[in-house]
Amino acid sequence: MLDYGLDMSGVERDLALPDLVAEGDELDALVTAQTDWSEPTPAAGWTIAHQIAHLASADANVLIAIRTPEAFDAVLKQAEAAGSQYADLDAAAGAAEPRSVLLERWRSGRTEVAAALRDVPPGHGFPWYGSQLTAALMVPLRLMETWAHGQDIFDALGVSRRPTSRLRHVASLGVIGRELSFYAAQLPTPAEPFRIELTGPDGQAWAWGPEDAEQRVRGSALDFCLRVTQRRSRPETDLTAVGEDAQKWLDIARVFL
Repeated sequence: MLDYGLDMSGVERDLALPDLVAEGDELDALVTAQTDWSEPTPAAGWTIAHQIAHLASADANVLIAIRTPEAFDAVLKQAEAAGSQYADLDAAAGAAEPRSVLLERWRSGRTEVAAALRDVPPGHGFPWYGSQLTAALMVPLRLMETWAHGQDIFDALGVSRRPTSRLRHVASLGVIGRELSFYAAQLPTPAEPFRIELTGPDGQAWAWGPEDAEQRVRGSALDFCLRVTQRRSRPETDLTAVGEDAQKWLDIARVFL
């Protein structure tokens, strides 16, 4: 299975990569200004340091998958051995590092990942958790994760965050991952098409799906992204749904990984 069977033809890597870099730079500016990374974030048991450590670890795994794919089996075995505690244990190990060491590791990893994803041939697959991925999917995935964990840090610090057009990548992942939301919830995949209409940060109209679809979701792109990354509950968003399946999707929505 490549790219989880998702249609990534609409992803333009040359446009998405600069957005990935910009997303990391924005978060970097926020955390660099904070001398104390022990501040708790909305993720239970995770401080700012845990969030950055998680991002740094994921970047390191991306580099292993691309550069030495045969070594990625060891990453999978480590994750399998730790089970549901894998992310917590991994983040805790990184959070125990000195702040300056962790910050530099995250920075260098981000730079190397961007370069590696730029140089990978478009159709070249590399291993990931449960699938083979291409750069077409990994680029928006890294952006999405950076944005989502960054949101936890913005929330922890009580800092207002200006939404940008980079949300389009996160929203697209949410849309194409709809079927996997139902799969993860162990529910039948709806057969009907969906229409998703979102308002971008600058008032742009973003839409997916046939205009005459009976299953419909509307709202701001920001709230949709917050919902599919599970950073906000459905009642905390302005999202509306028409149709039973669309209603259910908003209840269980998640980015597929």
